[in-house]
Amino acid sequence: MNTNLKKIIMTALFAALACVATMSIRIPTPGTNGYIHPGDAVVILSGVILGPVWGMVAGGIGSALADLIGGYFIYVPITLVIKGLIALIAGVIYQRIGKTSKSRYTAVILGGVTDIILVAGGYFLCESFMYGVSGAAASIPANIIQGVGGLIIACILYPALISIPDIRRTAYEVHQ
Repeated sequence: MNTNLKKIIMTALFAALACVATMSIRIPTPGTNGYIHPGDAVVILSGVILGPVWGMVAGGIGSALADLIGGYFIYVPITLVIKGLIALIAGVIYQRIGKTSKSRYTAVILGGVTDIILVAGGYFLCESFMYGVSGAAASIPANIIQGVGGLIIACILYPALISIPDIRRTAYEVHQ
């Protein structure tokens, strides 16, 4: 199969997975009208497996699509950028330090830390303009919990996904 076609298909699959993971399990956060979800794990793993650029496309589009379908219209562009950046940075970290089995796992963890920082900080920054600083600050704890959940789930899913030959080959080819 053509390498570019395979990348496009894998990107579309990860975008769909990010959307479904974001929408399937929603734990409402009191006072913020938001929710905690496992979609961040897929965003992190998009960058890790697909590489920075394709991961950014998958993570950003899949997460933004979940906001669009879920009725969070105002968040669509914000989510597109924040989740895209998370996947991009997770992919770059994986490329730079993921040379051995142990360092690859460390790279996934660092991708999760990036998620925590960008979700909490990115949404706070954007929501500050929308709701004021105190209103935006109210979402920080829930966003940190969401990020920690994404880190934990990504660490659990990574060994299972990387054990699939096509996914492992894709991840290692992208990061050579």
